[in-house]
Amino acid sequence: MGISLTGRHLRRELDLSADEFRELLALAARLKAERRDGTERPRLAGKHIALLFEKSSTRTRCAFEVAAADQGARTTYLDPAGSHLGYKESTKDSARVLGRMFDAIQFRGHDQRTVDELAAYAGVPVYNGLTDAWHPTQMLADVLTMSEHGERPLVEQSFAYLGDARNNMGNSYLVTGALLGMDVRIVAPRQLWPEDSVVADARRLAGETGARITLTDSVPEGTAGVDFVATDVWVSLGEPVERWEERIALLRPYAVTAEVMAGTGNPGTRFLHCLPAFHDLGTALGRTLHERYGLTSLEVTDEVFESPASVVFDQAENRLHTIKALLVATLA
Repeated sequence: MGISLTGRHLRRELDLSADEFRELLALAARLKAERRDGTERPRLAGKHIALLFEKSSTRTRCAFEVAAADQGARTTYLDPAGSHLGYKESTKDSARVLGRMFDAIQFRGHDQRTVDELAAYAGVPVYNGLTDAWHPTQMLADVLTMSEHGERPLVEQSFAYLGDARNNMGNSYLVTGALLGMDVRIVAPRQLWPEDSVVADARRLAGETGARITLTDSVPEGTAGVDFVATDVWVSLGEPVERWEERIALLRPYAVTAEVMAGTGNPGTRFLHCLPAFHDLGTALGRTLHERYGLTSLEVTDEVFESPASVVFDQAENRLHTIKALLVATLA
């Protein structure tokens, strides 16, 4: 299939070189075409993959399960109630048990140290489905979407990430854009920029790849001419309600609106969101926020989310194809 990462982990984006990242995207595109054309053949028959979920998910779980099934592998889903990981059994011990039974392990949860410890002791590939620090499988899907909808090669494309950038998505967008030599803009309140160590890694990469890096609190400056505008949620049901009002007030100037999209000056600008998105009153959290603050949307308006510029469902589908490429490259 053109790339072999046999036995390799994906704990964070920097586990891949720029060439390996691009080769995974090429493999994902081929597998996507095979699935569409009905020519896909299973390459992972007899493989077993453990899916450890400390944090629940729709897209990550479904993408891993369908990708594995398409390729002939089997998955076992374990949530906190279904395993002893970190509670009655240490991560180190769980890793050594699961590594004897499974060919690979996916972890989605909070602490990056959990992924790193699983990788250190499991003896099989470990994939980061999301931690508080990094979201590498999402980046594969997002960049595949950019390559499909962009009119130029990736190194000539630009994107802006708006909102809370001191989190996994801000870190991952910054480092991924730097790794691939892109024009990446982080547009956020200064107190919500990525940590200095992450910025330093990105600037080091940019010196090697020619990437252009901008960190700004100015939406007009950060979005001028970009090919893509991306954002993520501001609050979650797991956060104390007392924090919502403060965060909403801080981030409201960074909501992706029709005015923000028009302000890029690029009629071809596309909108990205890793989902779920609070763009209407169709969620319990959305209705709660409406009752408390009178808001009908948060990080993106419904006008943008439902517009022709929005490619969020292509992006969501691409979780399947890029995760499948990761499984094939590391296990086949």
